[in-house]
Amino acid sequence: MSVLKSWTGGMLILLALAGGSRAETTVSQSNDPTAVAEQGLMQLLFQERVGLQSVPPDRVAAIAAAPVPRSWPWQREKTVVAPTVINASWLALQPRARGDAQFECLAQTIYHEARGETLQGQVAVAEVVLNRLDDPRFPKTICGVVGQGGRGGCAFSWTCDGRPDQAGDREAWDQAAKIARAMIDGAPRRLTDGATFFHTIGVRPTWTRSYQRTAQIGAHTFYRRPLQTAAIQ
Repeated sequence: MSVLKSWTGGMLILLALAGGSRAETTVSQSNDPTAVAEQGLMQLLFQERVGLQSVPPDRVAAIAAAPVPRSWPWQREKTVVAPTVINASWLALQPRARGDAQFECLAQTIYHEARGETLQGQVAVAEVVLNRLDDPRFPKTICGVVGQGGRGGCAFSWTCDGRPDQAGDREAWDQAAKIARAMIDGAPRRLTDGATFFHTIGVRPTWTRSYQRTAQIGAHTFYRRPLQTAAIQ
């Protein structure tokens, strides 16, 4: 009996080895559903490999490569990566900034309203413009926010002071433009705590009595509407 078992086992091994080259393409006739599933999976993998072998190598490389993000028209002037903080060393590494009309409006506001301020002071003014843009009570574009008037005055004095709007200080303009580009592209607003108003420290407008002071940076004091008032209006 042991001899018969040994002979039978040996034959099974030989048959398995002989049929190995065809095992990938032969579907098992066993009634064991697990065996059927395994054979079916092996057949699919074999067919996949054969299919891939028929694809030209350059096409395989293109499929395997990471997709290239599509550049939409309004993104083509964007900073490659918006900074987590805008500082002098980061600005020095940036190319000359460019953009559309909305970019120009923000850069002009930074230049005319805060040209003599520190870097933080200029970023703070940009924050006010963009905070207004996020507030439904203000216009829906940067240029609309900057050019808004009311109560016989202008939201930003440079738009109605009668002086030429063209920048006379090229270096200051380049910095204002880089700040505008970075802020539009998503640099964080961490200086003014959501302020939508500011004034110079040399004046004290009456409206400040009903607003919450959020920061004083350089020659400017920043305010926002009280949170409870904002919720009611």
